[in-house]
Amino acid sequence: MKIICNTQKLSEVCSNVQRAVSSKTSIPAIEGILMHAFKDKLTLTGYDLEVGVTTCIDSKVEEEGNIIINARILCDILKKLPCENVSIEADERQLCIIKCGEVEYKLVGISADEYPELPSISGGYPVIIESEILSDMIRQTIFAAAVNDAKIVHTGLKFEIERDQLRIVAVDGFRLAIRTENIKYTGENMSFIVPAKTLSEVVKLINNDEALTLSVGKRHIIFEVGNYNIISRLLDGDFLDYNAALPKSLSTEVEVNVKMFVDSIERASLLITDRLKSPLRCVFEDNIIRISTITALGTASDKVFAQIEGSRVEIGFNNRFLLDALKACDVENVKLKLNGPLSPITIVPPQSENFLFLILPVRLKNES
Repeated sequence: MKIICNTQKLSEVCSNVQRAVSSKTSIPAIEGILMHAFKDKLTLTGYDLEVGVTTCIDSKVEEEGNIIINARILCDILKKLPCENVSIEADERQLCIIKCGEVEYKLVGISADEYPELPSISGGYPVIIESEILSDMIRQTIFAAAVNDAKIVHTGLKFEIERDQLRIVAVDGFRLAIRTENIKYTGENMSFIVPAKTLSEVVKLINNDEALTLSVGKRHIIFEVGNYNIISRLLDGDFLDYNAALPKSLSTEVEVNVKMFVDSIERASLLITDRLKSPLRCVFEDNIIRISTITALGTASDKVFAQIEGSRVEIGFNNRFLLDALKACDVENVKLKLNGPLSPITIVPPQSENFLFLILPVRLKNES
């Protein structure tokens, strides 16, 4: 193999592909990037046996072929090269020579035959959605996905696609996030669960307003984002019946400015640390939300004006969970729905059903 291509472009795509490369493995081949030169294109692949990223760039191919090069070393080298173009040459002994101006590296590569084959999808259902919309939907739900859970299925986000509608759901046992958007789709109804790790990589590769395509198979999914393909396994298992978790009644409804509420919670949270944990006490009464906390460092209290209808409620929350949900809201004001101190709070937009966040309360010490 022998190629010449733009140094900056190759460095950029290698850095993106590297995110799918395994850093801790006993298989040297998947610590590398697979480079395949054919005609006037160079294809690059990273794959950690769960998530794979492939892309293709223009290149002057003087000799077709392929090789695996350690991803970390390759990316580090490309970032430091001084000239506009770089040449990469590999022989049948897998000796790789990288040249750029007066700089030359000789690296020991790995045969492409040792690279695992990426899964393929046939007979899947393509779904087309605007990149920016999907990015917002993931951002507004991924914070509620479980990080470590006995049910691995909850470390992913559930996609539910019905005619003209996409719903994404995340849950971690303490909170729930639901985001709904209208899309153009005329295929069969389907649902599947995508690992949160995969979706984090998808969001990082979105950088324009173009539409992207999801191709869904029985066990895998492919996201076509610009010039990148991200392939991932799907999670299998019984996802929480989130509709059953939604409160069926409410005693108090509150409308509050998101920024004012967030600022107040952050002020009260200054006394809460990883070592000194304490619930955030919220009292909803007389069009005022009183917020307070007590830790070994001292006490903090604040209040926010709001429109409150219904019964007085005094309730405790994990401050971080409440902040995560409020910061994911993309509206000026939100509605808070409560049903006493032991029922979850739901956070919804005032005049639409685009999102719903649910947070379980924390029992306060003075409650029986």
